[in-house]
Amino acid sequence: KIQNPEDVIAQVTYLRDKKKEYFIVLYLNARNQLLHRETVSIGTLSASLVHPREVFQPAIGLSAASIVLVHNHPSGDSRPSDEDLELTKRLTAAGEIIGIEVLDHIVVSEKSYFSLKQANLF
Repeated sequence: KIQNPEDVIAQVTYLRDKKKEYFIVLYLNARNQLLHRETVSIGTLSASLVHPREVFQPAIGLSAASIVLVHNHPSGDSRPSDEDLELTKRLTAAGEIIGIEVLDHIVVSEKSYFSLKQANLF
């Protein structure tokens, strides 16, 4: 069951030492139980390419009630970039249209993480 950012981090600890950006989505049922974890994109050292269709296609197929977005920053700085904030807004808006809630977007670095939800950034 995914109840807080620490539960999310426990599912993606392998991201901490990756040298490229990985964009992962956790798909959850109505009880916040993990249905599936998928790597949506593997980018470069400082960028990843993510489109709403790649994020929500599995969610629809799994009948997921909600999702959690996670990606890593190989730089070691877990603060979200302007691009991260914009992507979160786009994906949240897309989720609202199709009825799948984005619960959080968490940025992971080698030694820390940043929850956009906890920081009230969306």
